[in-house]
Amino acid sequence: MDYLNKAREYFSKDVFASDTTGIRIDAAEPGHARVSLEVGPQHRNALGIVMGGVIFTMADYAFAIASNVGDETVVTINSQISYLDTAKGNKLFAEALPLKDGRKTCVYNIDVTDELGTKVAFVQVTGFKKV
Repeated sequence: MDYLNKAREYFSKDVFASDTTGIRIDAAEPGHARVSLEVGPQHRNALGIVMGGVIFTMADYAFAIASNVGDETVVTINSQISYLDTAKGNKLFAEALPLKDGRKTCVYNIDVTDELGTKVAFVQVTGFKKV
């Protein structure tokens, strides 16, 4: 199955992440997603660094794709972000992988990095599988 195109089509309805923010889906399959963003002036705060909300949105979007691109419907019930460093480059990546994939809940780790390898943030999301 072509999960990448399926994810791009389905998540095009997520207007905030895809259109407003400009996040692109680079990889998608059940249990894994990678998204990217070309950082522009609209993504920076008053200090000139990438706004935390942009970084969190990328992680949340990567989780949504990784946990929903298959046959399940998963919603977030808890998330925790740790900002590790400011982005040094002009492109960000968020990659989501499962830590636990249970019958009713799942836990994903999402790493946010830039193209220079800077570890920008670490996010952990707990999801609930809707029946």
